[in-house]
Amino acid sequence: QLVESGGGLVQTGGSLRLSCAASGRTFSSAAMGWFRQAPGKEREFVARISRSGGATFYADSVKGRFTISRDNAKNTVSLQMNSLKPEDTAVYYCAADSTGRGTSRDSVSHYDYWGQGTQATVSS
Repeated sequence: QLVESGGGLVQTGGSLRLSCAASGRTFSSAAMGWFRQAPGKEREFVARISRSGGATFYADSVKGRFTISRDNAKNTVSLQMNSLKPEDTAVYYCAADSTGRGTSRDSVSHYDYWGQGTQATVSS
């Protein structure tokens, strides 16, 4: 089970930190990702982190502004979002890729567990 938290309302240029708490003993064997979905749009990839946390991969739209991290001792994965823009407004989802393979798996179909999502809104 994946449970996101940390969403909210922020002004353009502000920051938010999203967190995802995972239950179960297999967290460290899964690669983790963040996706987002804006109203009327398809769910899109944001960031991915490897099982150990040593490798990360980002969508071009967030590269240099967002940072994904994980703490395997606490079964958590986080997304630090800086320099936020109105186009970052979306529901953000935490997801787990139980295969743990690859560093650039950015398709929804690569992830087999999903959280319920948390809303992040950036006002202009």
